[in-house]
Amino acid sequence: MTPFHQLTATSLGGQLIAMSDYAGKVVLVVNTASRCGFTPQYGGLETLYKKYAAQGLVVLGFPCNQFGKQEPGSADEIAQTCLINYGVSFPMFGKVEVNGSAAHPVFRYLKNALPGVFGGRIMWNFTKFLIGRDGKPLKRFAPITTPEKMEAAILAALET
Repeated sequence: MTPFHQLTATSLGGQLIAMSDYAGKVVLVVNTASRCGFTPQYGGLETLYKKYAAQGLVVLGFPCNQFGKQEPGSADEIAQTCLINYGVSFPMFGKVEVNGSAAHPVFRYLKNALPGVFGGRIMWNFTKFLIGRDGKPLKRFAPITTPEKMEAAILAALET
C-alpha cells in the first residue's frame, strides 16, 4: 500500500475515511475555501468529477481557513455553500490546515512528494494535487490553474 493510501481524513459529516477507499482511482485533492476569489472553481471541479467519475476520477475537497480567513464557516455552512452555490457532489472533508505544525497528514505527504515552486508550502486556496490510481502523486497545480486546464493531465492519469 502506498503512503497516500495509508492516510485517513475526517469527512465534512464527521466520518473517518481511509484514503485506501480510493485505491485504483485517480484522485484530485484540493484545499478549498468558500469566500475566495477562486471559489467558483468548485463548479469546474464538479464538472470534471461528473464527467470522469465513471472512468475512475474522484475529487476530494479539504476546506482550509489558513489563507485570508476565507473559510470561517462551520461544517454545515461549508456543505450548504458547496451544494447550493456549486452543486458539489464530490467528497468534502472537515476543515484542515495545510501548512505549519498542525498541517493535515494528507497535505504533509503531498507537499513532501510534490514540493512546488515555494519549497513545499501551499501559498493559497485551491492548490490541487493529482494522484494516480496506484496512489503515487503525479502533478501539483497552482490555485490559478482552472479545473478545465487540468483536464489533459487527468485524462492521461485515467488512461494508465
